[in-house]
Amino acid sequence: MPFRSAPNTKENILSFVKQRGPSLPVQIAKEVGLSILFTSAFLSELFSEKELKMSNMRVGSSPLYFIQGQEPMLEKFVEHLKSKEREAFEILKGKKFLRDIRQLPAIRVALREIKDFAIPFKNGEEIIWRFLTVPETEYKEEKKQEPIVIVEKEKIETPVLEITTEEQEEVKKEIKEGTKEVEKPQVVNVITKEKKKPSAPKAKAKTTKKKVSSKSKQDEKFIERVKEFLSKNSVEIVNIEGIKKEEIILKVRTGEGEQLLVAYKKKKITENDIVRAARKAAEMQLKYSVLSMGELPKKVSELIGALQNIKDIRKVE
Repeated sequence: MPFRSAPNTKENILSFVKQRGPSLPVQIAKEVGLSILFTSAFLSELFSEKELKMSNMRVGSSPLYFIQGQEPMLEKFVEHLKSKEREAFEILKGKKFLRDIRQLPAIRVALREIKDFAIPFKNGEEIIWRFLTVPETEYKEEKKQEPIVIVEKEKIETPVLEITTEEQEEVKKEIKEGTKEVEKPQVVNVITKEKKKPSAPKAKAKTTKKKVSSKSKQDEKFIERVKEFLSKNSVEIVNIEGIKKEEIILKVRTGEGEQLLVAYKKKKITENDIVRAARKAAEMQLKYSVLSMGELPKKVSELIGALQNIKDIRKVE
């Protein structure tokens, strides 16, 4: 391979990226005629010198390199996002701004993963997400919705015609004979010698307030606790594989590479929980870890200890 000077190679890389836009290391290596290993070294230098930027998104296992100002061109690669991340991308792009607290837990996690497109900022103590190409100055705080008050129509007192029993009979007789035209009263109270019984108080209409389910809040707190734990232990969430009633299945990345992590919300996990986690990990051909909200039952703990150094189990035939 002919010797190439570092300045010339860097200039060639920058020229290629300026013309082509966000590019993969393998594409750049082919253009400059170097191995992927040497090209990656040059790209690392350009990145550290802030001549190039690197995407958080991965195409396969490789990032994209681009020049400042080419960020909107990353949209061409959204098909490489995970399904939930792509959903979060579409929601944010359509609405321009999203209030973090209003989003479903899975979308909140996904927004934190699509750092190339979702830019957070603070509005007071609240986190707001804006789409990459939308300036923060366009954000208009949502007006608090005033509670809807149902105002009863003003009761119109109905005119009441009070007549004695004798007068009532006379009126009826005159109407029957047609000797006198009488307008039909809307309400007639007959005055008798009996005391008028007090009308029973009207039963108050039952007002049913829509109860806000605490389940979603509990799920959200659980996810936040898991995220906080992983962050403290330098574990990166790669993808959300599933969210069930009492468990979250995550694909994570540690210093040892990618693995499956199953977090159980319940305080006591069983052998069946561990077996299910193992099966899921086997399907994905990954190692796996389990998180629990409480101490392991003694029986499960002893079983795990017993299996750590086992070599084989055979049946005597």
